Amino acid sequence: MSSALASLPDYLEEEILLNPENREFPPFDLVNLLSTVFEPTEGCRVCILTDFDEPAELIKDFNFLKQDGFPVQKKAHEAFYEALHGGAMKALGMHGGEMFAYRCTHGSNLDLADEVWNTEGRQLSLDQDIYSKYDIVLCISTFSATAPLTAKCKEFGFRGATLHGLNDIILSSGLAVNYDEVSADAERIRLAMTKADSMEIDFALEDGRILTAWLGLSQQEAQKSHGLCKGKTPDVANLPAGEVYFVPDDARGHFPMKYEDGTLGVLTVEDRNIIKSELIEGNQATIDEHNARLADDPMTGTLGELGFGTQVLPVSGADIQDEKVLGTCHLATGRDDHLGGDIVPDMFKKHENSTHDDILFAPHKTPNFNIQEVRMNRGDQQEVIIENFRPSRYIMDALASDRG
Repeated sequence: MSSALASLPDYLEEEILLNPENREFPPFDLVNLLSTVFEPTEGCRVCILTDFDEPAELIKDFNFLKQDGFPVQKKAHEAFYEALHGGAMKALGMHGGEMFAYRCTHGSNLDLADEVWNTEGRQLSLDQDIYSKYDIVLCISTFSATAPLTAKCKEFGFRGATLHGLNDIILSSGLAVNYDEVSADAERIRLAMTKADSMEIDFALEDGRILTAWLGLSQQEAQKSHGLCKGKTPDVANLPAGEVYFVPDDARGHFPMKYEDGTLGVLTVEDRNIIKSELIEGNQATIDEHNARLADDPMTGTLGELGFGTQVLPVSGADIQDEKVLGTCHLATGRDDHLGGDIVPDMFKKHENSTHDDILFAPHKTPNFNIQEVRMNRGDQQEVIIENFRPSRYIMDALASDRG
């Protein structure tokens, strides 16, 4: 190991990179998390948002706690609501701590209806009673609300965090880290990749085929999801964080897709849009359904993001954390206005289509194919970014830069 790489922290050692489940984390501490992410917190009024299909009934008197199911909402109550009222708000100089519920959107990053209910079962307005009255909004939900809350924070001036899919693994790992360190590592990788002309991804399939997707980036400034909302500037963090991302303005080629039912397909991309899916194995009806959706509303196949994980974390079973793992990458289709892109909800044929859907490529998620290589092109420079789901030497050198 070079002297530079020797200065890397323990969590970036090769043994931990190969077995991230062996990384040791401190116990989850809500005070540490909120004080780091939202400094300053003194005087801030905080609340928790969550989602149900029947919010009025289930949030009233915390009725959901008495029923089976609702693991995310129960974890929000246990780890955030109870902790806030158990001393965290006092330690942070915060006020409020109320919990509210809105109607579940059943889609990633769909706009929220304005109706929201408090724990007395009374209907309120998100605009009039939440966004305009609270300084910090913590949205712990089934489906991501990052895009709509990002738009609302700019309108109303609050700060916030979205933590959809919260579970015990995320609490004990992705939310137990030091976000000042996460931010610094994300910035090191961002600087190593920013102003890229393009990225090329080679996917190796089990049948021996190599599929290549090319994404045009036009020397744009790379962005980072790093988990910090310090100061008073309106912003929404997506937690767990740890990602460098681009909004592609062009794309072509092919990449594999593993559908929810396990079906594998090959997607063809032209002019940044997925134009068709072809079956590799599994259910032809799943492929037909996707193709019908593309034909009915082509915007659902527009690529809106290319992201790279920057943290060393164990697999949580929830993409919100698993897409932040170093050595993985993801594409996303649909709206990207919350990322600074040009795809907005009004461009879709139906409201329910205006989602932002991540397609994660990771060993546990897509064991049927391998990311053989990701290459960055920047002027005359070409650098390998990922090799076989592992960060390249170029990325490890970037992580070692300016340390000790």
